[in-house]
Amino acid sequence: MIKLHGKIIDAPAELIGNKILTVTTNARLPDALKRGKAFLGSESVSPGFDAQIIFESQANVSTGSTSSAVLANELGYLGEGDVIRLDFENRKAHTLFRASSEHNTLLLTERCNHYCLMCSQPPKDVDDSWLLTEAFEVISRIPTSTKNIGFSGGEPTLYGNSFIELIQFTKNQLPNTALDVLTNGRKFANIEFTKQFASIDHPDCYLGIPLYSEDPAIHDYVVQANCAYDETIRGILNLKRFQQKVEIRVVLHRHTVPRLHHLAEFICRNLTFVDHVALMGLEMMGFTRANLDDLWIDPYEYKDQLSVALGIFNAYGLRTSVYNHQLCVINKDAEQNYVKSISDWKNGYVAECDRCQRRHECGGFFASSIEHRFSRYMKAFQ
Repeated sequence: MIKLHGKIIDAPAELIGNKILTVTTNARLPDALKRGKAFLGSESVSPGFDAQIIFESQANVSTGSTSSAVLANELGYLGEGDVIRLDFENRKAHTLFRASSEHNTLLLTERCNHYCLMCSQPPKDVDDSWLLTEAFEVISRIPTSTKNIGFSGGEPTLYGNSFIELIQFTKNQLPNTALDVLTNGRKFANIEFTKQFASIDHPDCYLGIPLYSEDPAIHDYVVQANCAYDETIRGILNLKRFQQKVEIRVVLHRHTVPRLHHLAEFICRNLTFVDHVALMGLEMMGFTRANLDDLWIDPYEYKDQLSVALGIFNAYGLRTSVYNHQLCVINKDAEQNYVKSISDWKNGYVAECDRCQRRHECGGFFASSIEHRFSRYMKAFQ
């Protein structure tokens, strides 16, 4: 597990507020390119860099610079091209983008019009539009060689036209970068908004939209919002009308597993034009922890229901993936759909995994699952 937040152990008093900086290890950059950069190293810094960062173990190094910020060792992975926010007021450093990772996602807002039982990012009724402003800044710093970037919330489309502007900006800045947007899809029930989004003509943008049941009452209960099902379905239909890429996401728990095969049949008969379906294990964060006894069902206990649903999707030729599961708790026939999916910054393994011959193929666990609950049927492959 990689920590994306760490402490600023020490920094001069003149460094105040927040700075979003790109990390560099090149001390010999031309002065014109030093602005907006944080130099990573223990040697003295020539003028022009906005900050120099060193780590706690190097704190006794005399840098000869008055702009040195000493960070906790937990951020010692920082390297060339990473983007960070230094919050000097609260003495915290935040990693916003890692150039070496394929799992970069920007949080755009914590506001949401859902209140999902298993939400890993519980909604807050606050003005956090600074996150959107920050996203524009981060996107402007990301290398054009970046393969993929994600946007999540909360519900990003609550920004309305500003959300559209961000997608257009991202396309302009990163024309060859795939984009994954997590959204509940309800805003796209508005045909004019969908037209605006489609007019961007992004070459590779996936919208990940949750659908938890073919029964509107169950879906609305899971997301804790009236009429959410109807708007979600209309949103999906509108997006596909304008040939946008849609992924349907299903989090598997006690309220969604019993009718999973019915949902599979519904999708294959009515939404077979979607581009991908993701069947996902629980992440033990946020509301999942509070509702865990109500939500939890051991993945081993629903492995046959998972296989039945996958059989339906595969028979219809609908591309389907199993995310956030361990190989030892799914049936052999489900492995063709299995994806090692958990982001490296929140991934972990338990002791049983140490002797497993297939560990390298397995996605392991969310670190939060290790702390709270995981399958009691786990068994290493020998």
